Order: sequence, then C-alpha cells, then structure tokens
Amino acid sequence: MELPMVWRQWLARHDRIRDALPAVPLIVIAVAATAVGPSHWHEPRWDEVVWTALTCVPLAFRSRRPLGVALFTLAGDLTLMAVASRISPTPGASLVALYTLALLGNRRTAWIVGSLAAVAITGVYAATHAQSVVGGPGLLRFDLAIAATALGRTVLNRRQNLAAARERVEHAERTREEEARRRVTEERVRIARDLHDVVTHHITLVNAQAGVAHHLMRANPEQAYAALAHIKDNSRAALDELRATVGLLRQPDDAPGSRAPIATLADLDALVSGFRASGMPVSVARTGDPSPMAPATELTAYRIIQEALTNTHKHASATRTAVVLDYGVHALRITVTDDGRPGAPKGAGTGHGLIGMRERATAIGGTVTAGPRPEGGFQVVADLPLSLAPAAV
Repeated sequence: MELPMVWRQWLARHDRIRDALPAVPLIVIAVAATAVGPSHWHEPRWDEVVWTALTCVPLAFRSRRPLGVALFTLAGDLTLMAVASRISPTPGASLVALYTLALLGNRRTAWIVGSLAAVAITGVYAATHAQSVVGGPGLLRFDLAIAATALGRTVLNRRQNLAAARERVEHAERTREEEARRRVTEERVRIARDLHDVVTHHITLVNAQAGVAHHLMRANPEQAYAALAHIKDNSRAALDELRATVGLLRQPDDAPGSRAPIATLADLDALVSGFRASGMPVSVARTGDPSPMAPATELTAYRIIQEALTNTHKHASATRTAVVLDYGVHALRITVTDDGRPGAPKGAGTGHGLIGMRERATAIGGTVTAGPRPEGGFQVVADLPLSLAPAAV
C-alpha cells in the first residue's frame, strides 16, 4: 500500500518521466506488431519501431504543451501510417496526446482537435489500405480517437467533482468549527453574566445585612437576629443559583434539571424582599395585561431588574426605588428608577453590570438604555420581546 504512494510522490516530482511512461508500452507493442508474420515470428522491422519511438518522444512534454504535443504526435502517426501501409499501426502516441489535451486543455479545443484527428486518422488509413472510410478497421480508429478525447474529459470531470466535493466537506467542517466556537463563546459570555449577576446581587445584600446586624447587635438584638436570618436566606439562595449556573459546565449525562437557570419573574417578590430587608425601599408596579412570554425573556427580565437594583444599592444613596413592569401586546417594558443623589455615590462601579444588561437584552432582540435623570437619580429602561422569533438557519 505504501509502495504506490511512494511511486506517485516520486513521479509527481519528475513530471517528464511521468509523462513519458506511456511510450514504453507503445514501443513494446510496436516491436511485437512488426515481428508478427502470417504464420511465424520474424525479426522486428526496426525502422518502424524507431519511427514509433520518435513519435513518442514529444509525450515527455505533454503536460506542459498538450496542444503542441497532440499536433506533433498526430503528424508523426499519420506519416507512419502512410509509409507503413503493409501493416495496420494504431496511432498510440496520438491517442495518449489526445487524452492529455482533453484532460488539461479547454473543452472546445479538445473536441475540435479530437474530431479532426479522428477524421484524419480514418481517412489516411482508408487511403493507404484501399478500404472504405466507413469500413470496420477505419471506424475502429475513428472510435479510438473519439474515445481518447471522451476519456480525458470524463477523468477531468471526475477530478473536478471530487475537488468540489472535497471543498464542500472542508467548508462544512470549517463552518461547523466556526459555529461551535461561536456557540462556546456565547455560552461563556452567558455564564459570565449569570455569575456576575448572582455573585454581585447576593454578596451585596449579605454585606448590607451584615452591616445592619453589626450596628444593631447591642442596641436591638431582635432586629440584628432578623438581619442574620436574611443573611442566611440570601447565602442559601446564592449557593442555589451558583449551583445552577455552574451546572452549565457539567457533562451532558448529568441531570439536566440542575443546569437550567431557575430565576423567573415569579421570584421577583422574593428578590425585592431581600433588598427591603437590607434597608433599601423598593416598590413594584405592574401595568397592562400580563401575557405568556418566552423563558429567555423572563430570565432576562429578572436579571436586568436584579442588576439594576444591585447597582442602586451599591452606588446610590436612594430613598426611593421604583420598579415598573409594563406589559404590552408584543413587548415588556421594564423601568427601574431611583432618586439617588448624584453627589453621594456609595462606590465606584466597573460598568460590567450595564454591559451585561445590554448584552442580555440584545441576545433576545431587546434593548436597554440607562443614564442619570435630569431631576436626579438614575433610570434603567429595558424593552424585551414577549416571544422570540425562530433563529434563521
């Protein structure tokens, strides 16, 4: 199995030797044909063998000059047929050259030269052997010339089809790899957003409630105890959501339920209660007729509200925070507004929260705008589609 591969590689580096190889069997056939008599073998007619060999010499250049080689070998074979009329030589070198021209040249030239060669070979043979042009031996040589051209075109078409199929396979493979990388990147970004939202939200509440507990531990132990209970609840919720988010990284044969995000708008009251317990007043209002929405929209809405409230708690000294959910026919508008004093921020942010909100909304075809209000405070507005259009294939 390895030897043919080695030979092919060697011949690919020595194209002239490869092109001249068909001359070997043609010369051997010429020797045998001229040595065969009516009833016995005799010494070959070396003049005809030499002429056949000379006609085969141009084949060494057939890959580089297919048209010139075809014309030269055809002239040599026709001359041999006219001179050696006592035998019936087959124009072997011309057939090889016609095949090469059909394989490497353009279709129009190949068929014109092939047709003219077939007519010329048939005519010369019929004239030198006193036979009809439509006789059996003459038509045989006509068919051989046409068959050589047709075989060359067939091999060319097969190679082109194989190359096209190989290109399609490689393109499909590249597309599949690019799609896999894109999906991995999207999933990584989504997991990063989930981790940011979960950790930031719950750790912020735990920190605020711990401060309340520390402040009230001696003055009001009962309220301090309630703050510690809220810390316990928020810690458990943080662990649950972290477990669900990290579950996205597990193997496919793990329980799928543990990998699905659990936060929905049904958990909004619990979310707001956690902020209220930490000392931040939050009101929630709903307008319009609540409509069923896509799970991705519901999760995105929850995360945007969670991030907006967390940012308010971390970076603003607000005395009032309002969350409004306005249900439209095709979209849900979320507005989170606070009256925090611009000059008294609690801490500098990284900007990742706002970026995460915009990325979440954009991923499902929605939008998020955020910025300070002219009358003071900050406002986040998100418009999210209730149903998602199917992804284009």
